[in-house]
Amino acid sequence: MSTNPRSKISGAIVFDLMGTCTNWSASVTAAIREQCINTSLTLPDLQLDEESRRFASAWRAGFFREIHQRFLNGEPQEDIDTTHRRVLDQLLLEKGALVNMSDVWGNDIRTKLVQSWHHQEAWPDAISGLERLKKNYFVVVLANGTTRLQLDLVHSSQLAFHALFSSQLLGLTKPDPRIYQKVLQLLNCEPKDCIMVAAHAYDLRAAAKIGMKTAYIHRTTEDPDEDMERVRSECDIFVSGTDGKTFGGLYELADILCSTSIE
Repeated sequence: MSTNPRSKISGAIVFDLMGTCTNWSASVTAAIREQCINTSLTLPDLQLDEESRRFASAWRAGFFREIHQRFLNGEPQEDIDTTHRRVLDQLLLEKGALVNMSDVWGNDIRTKLVQSWHHQEAWPDAISGLERLKKNYFVVVLANGTTRLQLDLVHSSQLAFHALFSSQLLGLTKPDPRIYQKVLQLLNCEPKDCIMVAAHAYDLRAAAKIGMKTAYIHRTTEDPDEDMERVRSECDIFVSGTDGKTFGGLYELADILCSTSIE
C-alpha cells in the first residue's frame, strides 16, 4: 500500500450518521426506561433495563423493515418521525413486558419517545476520529431521514461535519444508486476518489456499485443478521467499533486514511 492516502482518496469521506457515528440505542433505551418508570411499570431494575433494550432494538429493526419495503415497493419516502411513530404503535401491541404500556402510553408519551431519536450521543471514537479526518478530507453526511433530524443529531452529539445531505433534501432514498451519485455530483467528486463509511452493509454494497470505496464500522447495535466475515471480504476497510473505547471505530479509520492509501 502507498503511504500517501490522498493519492487514492482525494475527494470526500461520506458518512452514514445514526448507528455509524451516534449511539441511538443508549438514548432511545434510556427514554423508554424513563417512561416505564414514570408510568409505574413494576419490573425489577435488571429486567426493566433488558426489556427497554429489547424494545429499542425491535423498534430499530421495525424501522429498517419499513423503509426497505417502501424502497422495494417504489413508494415515496416519508418523514422519519412518521415511520418511527407507526412502528412504535405496532410494537406496543405485541412486544413482551411492555405490551401493557399500549393503554398507558398516550399520544404525548409516544411523541416524546419518537423525539428521543433526535437526541443521541456520539460513539466514544467518533468525535476525535472525525476531527482528525477533517484535517485532510471533506467529511459529509449522507443518510436517510430529514434534515431536521440530522441537525438535531449533530447538535446533540457534537459531531462537526462539513455538510449534511438527507434523503429528504435529495428526494431519494438509500440504497438507490442515484442518491450516492447526486451527492458526489454536488461535491464535484468522482466515485473512485471518495469513500463511503457506514455500519450497514446494504449501504456500502450500494455505494460500491457506483465505484466508491467502502469502510465498514462494526457496531454492536447494527447489522445483527449480517455475516461479518462476508462483510469484511466485501469492504476496502473493516474496522471494529464494538468495544466502546476511543481508539477503535472512526479513530482507527483516521489512522488508516491519514497514513495509508487503499488500493
